[in-house]
Amino acid sequence: MSDDTDSTAASCYLDEKTFRLSCGLFLEHSSFLNDGWAWEEVNGSEKEGYMKKTVMVPCRISSTPCQSNQSRLVDGDDALLEEEQLCDQDEAVGEPTAAEGQAAVRYEYHVLYSCSYQIPVLYFRASTLEGRSLSLEEVWNNVHPNYQQRLLQGPWDTITQQEHPLLGQPFFMLHPCRTEEFMRPALETARAERKGVNYILTWLSVVGPVVGLDVPLSYALAVGPPAPKAEATTAASTASASASTSGPD
Repeated sequence: MSDDTDSTAASCYLDEKTFRLSCGLFLEHSSFLNDGWAWEEVNGSEKEGYMKKTVMVPCRISSTPCQSNQSRLVDGDDALLEEEQLCDQDEAVGEPTAAEGQAAVRYEYHVLYSCSYQIPVLYFRASTLEGRSLSLEEVWNNVHPNYQQRLLQGPWDTITQQEHPLLGQPFFMLHPCRTEEFMRPALETARAERKGVNYILTWLSVVGPVVGLDVPLSYALAVGPPAPKAEATTAASTASASASTSGPD
């Protein structure tokens, strides 16, 4: 009994080899769709890299950007705001105010492997066409209200600003500490139905829409799990080929 429990818990995590294999399969379908995903190597090393996609989306931005004292994008226990603050925030999500406007914003998404958490992590940054980076509050204001509630109550916990572990630049990050809470049911259901799961696809389909990153349905129909005995070098080759066909941003 305990062995089964341990096995179930362990399956909620991902080793780096499976991460790269899963990314390789995901990138194959992206290349077929011309969906914009590519594998980026770091310092020319196949051992270090990440999946990347850049999109332009219309967003609400402040004409006078500043850090609000009422920002909902905070770490840890501070994310549990008072109910009246939530109500105020809900009222704020709607038509742009006099100090806000619609603008095209460049979102750059990175999918990295975390050795500490043994799971993928989604990093992203957003900037206007003029090159100004969006503030935490502006990013939060462009998260759909339904996802705002989830971020405050779990399982994702919060959006934070962190240094990119491979690039050393400031990025936003969906904190991964509760990934197991939404991956466990998906993996257990797949196991019960004797279906294979591509961890990257399942995970990204859940966390991506929170920050405006949608995954087309065709991925679910076309992208399967890595072959049990596949080699990590195969995924690296596939990822590199996909990056080449995707071209520069």
